[in-house]
Amino acid sequence: MQAIRVSEHGGVEKLEQVELPRPAPEPGQVLVRMRAFSLNHLDLWVRRGVPGHKFPLPLIPSSDGCAVVHALGEGVTGLGEGDEVIVHPGASCGRCAPCLEGKDQLCSSYHILGESCDGLAAEYACVPAANVHPRPEAISVEAAAAFPLAFLTAWNMIVRRAQVQPAETVLVHAAGSGVSSAAIQICKLFGATVISTAGGPEKCARAKELGADQVIDYKAEDFVQAVRQLTQKRGVQVCVDHLGGEHFEQSIQCLSWGGRLVTCGATTGPFAKINLAQLFFKSLSLLGSTMGSRGDLLRVTELLAQSRLRPIIGRVLHGLDSVAEGHRLLEQRQVFGKVVIRIDGEG
Repeated sequence: MQAIRVSEHGGVEKLEQVELPRPAPEPGQVLVRMRAFSLNHLDLWVRRGVPGHKFPLPLIPSSDGCAVVHALGEGVTGLGEGDEVIVHPGASCGRCAPCLEGKDQLCSSYHILGESCDGLAAEYACVPAANVHPRPEAISVEAAAAFPLAFLTAWNMIVRRAQVQPAETVLVHAAGSGVSSAAIQICKLFGATVISTAGGPEKCARAKELGADQVIDYKAEDFVQAVRQLTQKRGVQVCVDHLGGEHFEQSIQCLSWGGRLVTCGATTGPFAKINLAQLFFKSLSLLGSTMGSRGDLLRVTELLAQSRLRPIIGRVLHGLDSVAEGHRLLEQRQVFGKVVIRIDGEG
């Protein structure tokens, strides 16, 4: 089979297209034939490398996608060859207390496909049977490939960690990213008012179309001052952040008394300054969040099937040889929404 593989860290030239043996499913696994997969910022980190973190190279990247069941491993029930499925990006043991409590992302052996084991950027992939779910007819192949990681991450941040309430005001950074385009929609679903940041007039207009009540062009104005003005100096109850770096301290300044900042990443840098006096004096909460539960992914899937949520797809590319172009689009922030790679010759 053909696959994309990262054998050493670096630029897009390190994305190798290679011929590999088709894997065979082990007990409890299914072999799926990939129809499409999407790219996330995680794929950029896997290719570039992260200081202090060791990825198990060589590695097939990409974490979420849409596929067809090709073969079943021993003991797998409830699935059949030819089933159209959505692949869940996170895997866990399924036996520990967090898993049995429906908090599988807290499992000590939790891992993400394409990060700590081979992922989906290939013609075929073996994944745990628990990681595949039927694709509703109302969800297209591209949408099925685009939403799992981004929407699950956003749902866990907003619903589980920050517990956004109706009528609260939420600041969502970087509206054009997969997580943030999902976060805006989820916040509106729960009755919140959304202030979003985006870079440039075109992306700001897209954020408004997506449902943001107010949009700040961070390239043209200071977002801290803009938030203060839009909230009559009260600040926002919740900030959804995945920027990190110097933006983290500024985001904390946007919070109201008793406000919550929830973060799932650090695309501009992992280190930030925090004014502890501000933190305790204003009773602020800083919340970390990674992925979410399989149960919540099924709930999100139902909402997509009902057209109450929708993944924003910025570009659909075709063929494994287009993966490098997809990385460039993400790296240069040239898309609003997700990049999807179709490899089934359709669409």
